[in-house]
Amino acid sequence: MVTRLYREDDANLSLLTRKRIALIGYGNLGRPVALNLRDSGLRLLVGNLEDIYAERARTDGFEVLTIDQAAQRANVLWMLVPDEVMPRVYLEMISPSLKKGDTLVFASGYNVAFGFIEPPTFVDVIMVAPRMIGAGVRESYLDGRGFLSFVGVERDASGQAMATALALAKGIGSLRAGAMPLTFEQEAELDLFVQQGFMAALYQLLNTAISVLVDRGYPPEAACAELYFSGELAFIFEKVAQVGVLEQAQAHSLTSRYGVLSRYERFAEPKIRRQMEAILEEIRSGAFAQGWTSEYNSGYPNLRELMDRFARWPAWHAEDRTLKLLAGENDGEREDDTRPGRA
Repeated sequence: MVTRLYREDDANLSLLTRKRIALIGYGNLGRPVALNLRDSGLRLLVGNLEDIYAERARTDGFEVLTIDQAAQRANVLWMLVPDEVMPRVYLEMISPSLKKGDTLVFASGYNVAFGFIEPPTFVDVIMVAPRMIGAGVRESYLDGRGFLSFVGVERDASGQAMATALALAKGIGSLRAGAMPLTFEQEAELDLFVQQGFMAALYQLLNTAISVLVDRGYPPEAACAELYFSGELAFIFEKVAQVGVLEQAQAHSLTSRYGVLSRYERFAEPKIRRQMEAILEEIRSGAFAQGWTSEYNSGYPNLRELMDRFARWPAWHAEDRTLKLLAGENDGEREDDTRPGRA
């Protein structure tokens, strides 16, 4: 049970003023984290391969070093490279330079939880995991809202590990909304389960709904618009994030409430629960993590095939046509040629 939510008053940003902070990676999350920390008054440098992300960091005004040079210079190292790449980066470029008093920071518990990275006993190992995509991390900082994060301590060698985690969470603007304490394992498993047990099911539901409607003669563009292109569904979920499911439901008409609640039980299929339980067990046992590592080492062959198959789903033809229609485009096809799957 989560017993508390950390807020800004729980953190002391001055703990970081004498620290040498290095962000390892300047991609989708690395850049917003770096900009937020700098805007909070902290000094930092960036460790990155010599690529377009390194050039962008320089353009943004940061000192950019190679990853191993950054590891040598800093005593707080925030790992922000992709999960599948991180173990090799850590082993070859980070671990040789670690010394007593250093702090390793992770934005996900994944690699530590599943044993791909095993930090030494003499460093602090902490987690600050935003529950927000990179662009949202920056936007939420600029507009003052903040965003929820999970924070955790895997190893407290200094006695100040949680204080450092909270200071970093404050520095990126998260504590304006709050941070929940979780273990590395809990964060990694929750994150993977949402992707595999919820988002996968949601995509399947969308595809099925569009197929049913189009097969019964409804225009595919209207089906897509009703389901999500209107923005109504996004608005509903935004309100759910603000006030919860129960309170948000009160904003709907009585017809809507009756329709949802009277049909809700029809989807309480035991098979769905069994599938979710099986997915969670694959995650917790490490089977998925091992499989993903093999996929990465092989050059992503299964991922490429899955993405190609996903792109060929008939429902996405309807989606493409709807986007063109909403953008004011007209390809001149007859109305009877608009069913999914038609060339």
